[in-house]
Amino acid sequence: MTIAERIKEYRKQHHYTQKELATLINVKSTTVSGWELGRNIPSIEMLQKLSNIFHVSFDELAGVKDSNSHSATSYEDRKTADLADDDTIFTFEGKPIPEQDLEYMKRLLRGGRK
Repeated sequence: MTIAERIKEYRKQHHYTQKELATLINVKSTTVSGWELGRNIPSIEMLQKLSNIFHVSFDELAGVKDSNSHSATSYEDRKTADLADDDTIFTFEGKPIPEQDLEYMKRLLRGGRK
């Protein structure tokens, strides 16, 4: 769940309109709308105010932790690839990693052995 979805969900749970919530935290209702639509992300200060109003932890509102105290993205949700997989093009910052660099990484991971 995104920050936008959590803000909207908590606002509705507390029976606030966007305008009422905006008034409580001293912003325009269009600001709240922008957050809920995912166009903008609230500042840390605003997230703290929202978490106080909604009576939830900052981490819960920000999505730092879920209700099971695990990180927001669980291990099972992550993509994995094996460096030994020749059918995979590994990239870093959008650029393919050269084969010689992949070989060096493999050697490092093996403890210096080939």
